[in-house]
Amino acid sequence: MLKRFFIICSGADSDILENCSSGEQNKYAGIGATVFFTAVMAFIAASYALYTVFDNFYTAIFFGLIWGLLIFNLDRYIVSTIKKTGNVIDELIQASPRILLAVIIALVISKPLELKIFEKEINQVLLEQKNEMTLTNKTQIAEQFTPNIDALKNEITSLQNNVDTKEAEVNALYDTYISEAEGTAGTKLLGKGPVYKEKREKHDAALAELQQLKTENKAKIKAIESQIGLLESDYETKVETTQPIINNFDGLMARVNALGKLPWLPSLFIFLLFLAIETSPIFAKLLSPKGTYDFKLEDQETAVKTNVLQNKNQREAMLKTDHAINDRIYSDIETEDELYTYKRKKAREIMQLQADAFYKKQKNAL
Repeated sequence: MLKRFFIICSGADSDILENCSSGEQNKYAGIGATVFFTAVMAFIAASYALYTVFDNFYTAIFFGLIWGLLIFNLDRYIVSTIKKTGNVIDELIQASPRILLAVIIALVISKPLELKIFEKEINQVLLEQKNEMTLTNKTQIAEQFTPNIDALKNEITSLQNNVDTKEAEVNALYDTYISEAEGTAGTKLLGKGPVYKEKREKHDAALAELQQLKTENKAKIKAIESQIGLLESDYETKVETTQPIINNFDGLMARVNALGKLPWLPSLFIFLLFLAIETSPIFAKLLSPKGTYDFKLEDQETAVKTNVLQNKNQREAMLKTDHAINDRIYSDIETEDELYTYKRKKAREIMQLQADAFYKKQKNAL
């Protein structure tokens, strides 16, 4: 049963192979097995590739099965259409388009499996890319918020400097009126005289202005800090909303690009392996000698071709003979007096009828 199934997979005529030797049957069963297992590998490769795209097991299996059947049908067609002619050059010319198609199929099949085989290495490359993209993303987003935040912080610094300046002025006035009271500066008179009172009043006025300035600037600083907090919150929110896009940067195209950053030699070996598997049925037929099956298939095809040509030639000969017979018959009839007299009589009757009809028409017109 399994042998028969593989013979069907090879695209060979099972009715002809039944009358061939076991060796001939085993050859085509081996070709069919190669076609079948190539389709299985195509199914696995396509399912994995589609799973990375759709992230759904059943969808990947469904479309992977369709792809596997497509590859199976193509391989079966490629192998079944190669005919053994006995001429190596003709066979190579006949097989060259099929070999090119086999190379393309091998490339398509091998790439998803390379992604699976080198999955850990690809994940490492993707992780480095994601980290770099995360830093770049934060930098780009920060460029949108940093100027505004810096401007607000500078405004806070300016308000704080105004307070500090006023506070230094108040402290200087305090030192002035204390020195005046102690007699160490100003009038050099000990005690709280008129000059002391004047300087004290100036200090108290400045102190009141300082308290009011502190109150006003504190409210302004609090409002500005609230704006800064809102901007920083918006920055964090934007980073959080864009980060999932970076985290999901592991689709099929990203993995293929990451695979391209790895050493090319292992990928080449895998491709060559699948190329050998894909082209092995073709080269098996090209390299194998012309066997019993090929002779019987050629005999069957040439028999049909010969029968068609015979029928065509017979129809052409019959048509040619019929034309010749008809020409001869009409040539003989042409010289018969009886036929001439009969046709002359009928022509005379037709001309009389035409004359009578013309006469009646003219008479009615008058």
